[in-house]
Amino acid sequence: MILLDTHALIWLAAGTNDLGSRALRAIEEQPERRMSAMVAWELAMLVDKRRIALESPLDIWLDQAMRAFRIVEVPVTGAIGRDAGGLQGNIHGDPCDRIMVATARALGCALVTSDRAILRYAATGHLKAIDARR
Repeated sequence: MILLDTHALIWLAAGTNDLGSRALRAIEEQPERRMSAMVAWELAMLVDKRRIALESPLDIWLDQAMRAFRIVEVPVTGAIGRDAGGLQGNIHGDPCDRIMVATARALGCALVTSDRAILRYAATGHLKAIDARR
């Protein structure tokens, strides 16, 4: 199983070279691909702030991407929320990123991300992560 961060999903769906070959291979090799429900929220925020433009309305784009890449949405549970709020060590305060980390930990899977703070946190042994740019 593998969990995709928001930008990893965007890059995967767009077929861009931003997603590294090792990360793409790791995604393709996993029969179970997941995304946090927070990805939908983050995408909506990015579209609303005009930081990204999608080829179709968000609902359609996200549904098509999830079907095309066989991605299952993971809800934010109370346990994930508690873990996200109490993460130990040096991790930044972005609530969405903390929820992504806690979701990967709850699932026991690697998080595909290019977020430097999350990758540093993973390097200290707090979770498994795959650098999306490699």
